[in-house]
Parts: sequence; C-alpha cells; structure tokens
Amino acid sequence: MEVKIKKAKGAITPTYATNKAAGADLYSTVAVTLFPGERAIVPTGIFIELPANHEAQIRPRSGMAAKYGITVLNTPGTIDEDYRGEIKVILVNLSKDVYTIAIGDRVAQMVIAPYVQGTFVDSEALTDTVRHVGGLGSTGK
Repeated sequence: MEVKIKKAKGAITPTYATNKAAGADLYSTVAVTLFPGERAIVPTGIFIELPANHEAQIRPRSGMAAKYGITVLNTPGTIDEDYRGEIKVILVNLSKDVYTIAIGDRVAQMVIAPYVQGTFVDSEALTDTVRHVGGLGSTGK
C-alpha cells in the first residue's frame, strides 16, 4: 500500500526494521532531554497522506520502554486519515533516570491500519451477556 509522505528538512523517512515488521520506526528531528516524570512533544518532520479508511497508530518502541522507561503517553496515538500536519510523538520518562534523545534517534513506531466508523443508535436496552457489566479485571487476574 502506498502512503504519500512529505518530509521537513532533516527528517528521516519511516523505516521497517524487517520485511515482516508491522510498525515503521519514526525518528526525532530534535535533541530532547527527558527528566524523570517529564514529558515532551517530539517532532518527526513527517507529514502523511493515508489511504481511504486507514489510520496511523503511534506506539511505543518496546526496547525504549523496557530498557529505559520511555513510552508514548497517549498510546496508541491516532493519526486520522484527513490529518495533514506533522506527526509528533508525546513521550514520557517513567524511569528515575534522565534520558537524552538525539537528532535521528528512533522514538516511536507507526502502524497503519484500516478502520470502520460506527453509526450510533439510541436504544433503551442492550443484549444481555454472561459477562454483563463486569469490567476492569472482572474476568480474572
């Protein structure tokens, strides 16, 4: 599937680490130092035009999360089909250590996925199920 991109000066084209990877790496266009508990909006210099009925999901890179406690705050971030602005990543430092991002570092991954819009219909009742209203851990540990 073709996805049109426009790049700001110095931006790196998103790349897939392997030919079976679902997420394409996004790269920072700025240097950022994140102190413990701090968040930052990191620009990627990438603008995209998604195909009809597709979104881009911005997700954390598992290595950054596991090794350094750096994650995408609003994961997954959603890039709507009609958005044409720059893709920016909201990162947060959940560790107790200072973390520095250099220009050109991989900061998140982008997954392109189809979506369906629902039609919301008012109803007096919903179909009953075995689960019913159980939520937030109601099905086990």
